[in-house]
Amino acid sequence: MSQDKPNYPIMGENNPLHNSVYGPPKTDAFGMPPPNYSQGPGAPPFAAPGPYDQPPAPGFGPTPYPQMPFPQGPYVQGPYPQSPYQQGPSQPAFGVDPNASMESPGYHGGEGPPSYYGNDEFGNSGWEDKSIRRAFIRKVFLVLTVQLLITFSFVAVFTFVTDVKVFVRRNQWTYYVSYAIFFVSLIVLSCCGEFRRKHPWNLVALSILTLSLSYMVGMIASFYDTDAVIMAVGITVVVCFTVVLFSLQSKYDFTSCYGVLFVCLIVLLLASILCIFIQNKILHIVYASLGALLFTCFLAVDTQLLLGNKKMSISPEEYVYAALNLYTDIINIFLYILAIVGRTKE
Repeated sequence: MSQDKPNYPIMGENNPLHNSVYGPPKTDAFGMPPPNYSQGPGAPPFAAPGPYDQPPAPGFGPTPYPQMPFPQGPYVQGPYPQSPYQQGPSQPAFGVDPNASMESPGYHGGEGPPSYYGNDEFGNSGWEDKSIRRAFIRKVFLVLTVQLLITFSFVAVFTFVTDVKVFVRRNQWTYYVSYAIFFVSLIVLSCCGEFRRKHPWNLVALSILTLSLSYMVGMIASFYDTDAVIMAVGITVVVCFTVVLFSLQSKYDFTSCYGVLFVCLIVLLLASILCIFIQNKILHIVYASLGALLFTCFLAVDTQLLLGNKKMSISPEEYVYAALNLYTDIINIFLYILAIVGRTKE
């Protein structure tokens, strides 16, 4: 019996639209096409099903909405319609090339992030490496120690050996020759940056400068008493050691005062011209005291230039220039203290 009965409801049986209460259905109501949600305004009009329409798929009952026929004809091959959402440029893949070597700049591996290969302008400077800084400071003070040993050896010979003292007093023209050699060497090392960084010519020029200045200092010391020279050497050692140690440990930035010290140096040079024409003992003592104080400040500034953690610093390649600055500061402090002690004993 169940096979004779269809699966879908018959008109008037369990269907409120087809019972006697609501009356028979109106055929013209179902003849109107349903709302078109899948086609644009230019869609073809609704067409009634023809006699050659295919039956519905198995498992699906008849529907009151007929299916639209698929468009027939040749399919045009070409670019697909673009989506209203614009896509950006494609991103490169981050995969690791299996054939890449571990030393190549593009190899990331699994150990950590990629290295900054080729970013020279963002590279770390030599000052950020403590070992480079310490090696630079040791090299500067080693060169400075050798220079001071040579200079004070000349001072000792010119002070304690009588024959040498008499010779340099009689031949003062040698002082001017050594001064000319010193001045040329100083200009070359101060103004030629490429030359003072070129090994070993920078050390050769520094050696010539050291020998010429040592002869000048020894000759000046020969005109003073032995006691005054010894006292000046002792005071210079104590002052320079204290200033250097204080500058290395102090948190105050002395390099910011470099411009003020340079102006004071120009004023001191003008005062030295005045002292040549005015022979006054008190004026000479005041001038020597100001000179010793000024070059003591220069020694503190030049010492802090070695550290690299202040406002101004010197590159680790400029160890010759750094040693030259410290050497000339100490020699000037010694000469001004010697002048103070010598004028006081007169």
